[in-house]
Amino acid sequence: MPDDPFAAAARLEGVPSAFAATRDGIDSVLRDRGLRRSSPASTTESLLLGAAATAALQGSAYDVDELRRGGGDVTARAAVRLSSELLGLAPVWVRSPLQVLARIHTLAASAAVPSDELGRPVDPVGAQRLTALAARLALPTQAPGLVVAALVHAEVAAAGAFVAANDVVARAAERLVLVVTGVDPAGVTVPEAGHAARPQAYRQALDGYASGGEDGAHRWLLYAAQAFALGAEATPLAPPAHRRAAPPA
Repeated sequence: MPDDPFAAAARLEGVPSAFAATRDGIDSVLRDRGLRRSSPASTTESLLLGAAATAALQGSAYDVDELRRGGGDVTARAAVRLSSELLGLAPVWVRSPLQVLARIHTLAASAAVPSDELGRPVDPVGAQRLTALAARLALPTQAPGLVVAALVHAEVAAAGAFVAANDVVARAAERLVLVVTGVDPAGVTVPEAGHAARPQAYRQALDGYASGGEDGAHRWLLYAAQAFALGAEATPLAPPAHRRAAPPA
């Protein structure tokens, strides 16, 4: 295994240029739409939009305004509950990703999973993969934060360590990495919406990564670069008429 596996993946053909263009686009969106003037309300709205998008990917029929009023089905309400606590976990992520993944799973699956399985990996191989991921995250890397976020997402989902909601946990972890690596420190882009905008492509790219090998990781990263760009366009800093968002499920 390379000493810096994140950086090795970031050097795959086409990946450096794809992510450089995506990062330039994200920086431009945030700058042009007033990141320096963003408020906690912008972050809260971004998290709500992300909750709606991640619920849609789980098959939930949702309405963002209904979620804002505290409504929605069980899946959507769990996503909102997770969103309300997620960014508070950012400092813990830096020192203990496994602890954060357990907490995310507890929040995401509390209505659907027995209490003794919440936050507890049930698949031994998956648990080993999460432990290995945490060890890699503890090491310095030359990889861009966007690449690290995308690989964390794919690895958590592919590990399948929890009894349910592994992809929900993966998307939440991805957003945290974007925050802690400084790609989106205020949390105002909506990466979940980028994935929900193209659900079939999302599932295919994740399946390709899960199949193993460099080719699957390569295709996932090229997909993720596009998804992050779409997620930036979904920011609540954009005027509603120009905001790109996922369609209802």
